[in-house]
Amino acid sequence: MQKRNLRNLLPVMAIMLSVAIFSACGGRSGSESSDERRAARAARVDVLGAGASFPAPLVTAMADEYRQATANRVTINYQSIGSGGGIRQFVEQTIMFGMSEAFLSDEVMTNVESSTGGRAFNMPITLADVVATYNLPGISKGLIFNSEVLVEIYLGKITRWNDAKIKALNPDQNLPNLPITVVHRSDGSGTTNIWTSYFSRVSDEWRDRVGMGTSVNWPVGVGGNGNEGVAGAVQNTPGAIGYNSLSYALLNNMSYGYVINAAGNVIPPSFAATTEAANIELPADTRILFTNTPAPQGYPIAGFAWMLVYENLDKNNAIANESEAVELIEFLIWAITDGQELSEGLGYARLPQAAIDRNFEMIKQLKWNGEKIGEKVLNRVLNS
Repeated sequence: MQKRNLRNLLPVMAIMLSVAIFSACGGRSGSESSDERRAARAARVDVLGAGASFPAPLVTAMADEYRQATANRVTINYQSIGSGGGIRQFVEQTIMFGMSEAFLSDEVMTNVESSTGGRAFNMPITLADVVATYNLPGISKGLIFNSEVLVEIYLGKITRWNDAKIKALNPDQNLPNLPITVVHRSDGSGTTNIWTSYFSRVSDEWRDRVGMGTSVNWPVGVGGNGNEGVAGAVQNTPGAIGYNSLSYALLNNMSYGYVINAAGNVIPPSFAATTEAANIELPADTRILFTNTPAPQGYPIAGFAWMLVYENLDKNNAIANESEAVELIEFLIWAITDGQELSEGLGYARLPQAAIDRNFEMIKQLKWNGEKIGEKVLNRVLNS
């Protein structure tokens, strides 16, 4: 399978738009009968998803590749609305699958089970690495941070770029006497969940004063909506610092920092360092945060991005029939296997095999009217 380059994202999105218009117009030649056109339309399936902005470029590329693999029969319609919105729409059953960089809370899991008679599965689809992005004239990527400096910047304790603690980490940099403008997400965000999870693990003060979550009460700073909003504020404000996914920073040619991890190593964000961070024992439901990883070469501000799926697919009002449920399952299997070939070309880390194996076990439990159709589909696809 051909890998995609970061700069292919816009053409991919243009192709998807063209496909949507083509499909809406019937997408068939005038020589076909009306019965043939109706049959073709009936055979096409729209798989609806929404949620985290971080994996949106990857899911967009997967959607284009999968549409071609299914000869235009299946369209993956994904809306990038943030993890909070994805969880909300998943719970409200207006989408077939959600996407989030924050796994579902115990409360949400319990509510889903009580309302549907089955579990909600959190299936890793990719790895989210969050980097400190900044705007410092004359200083490109590679400014070094440690946990203490990052936390104190976001607590409002370090307020200028030539602070002694930043200078000690970067003795060869000509740091300006410039005020620091802190930028954070204003929407519910899985990226925020990873960022604040890291802060909570490395700082008792942050954990007690602010805590972690998709949305927190920030001590200082200005908000931006989505990765785009944070990036825009950082790029337009000399002296600003924010946080974005590595893929987004690469796509937009942003300066980003390196971080000293728990083992004391300076780690440049990379696909390999992010995958290494997840090289840990995973629970069966994969609901785990591995920020501040003990892995010596692991990047410390990283986590999974999950696909959210109901165990009892027939209880999800967004799925009309068993055929749609099967199409969703087939896409899930493809996304965690063949679809991973798209990852590195778009700035994402591949899933470790342990996460893929955990996903297979969850897919086997997917049901329609009590029947384990997930296991049947998985066996068919893997043995074909």
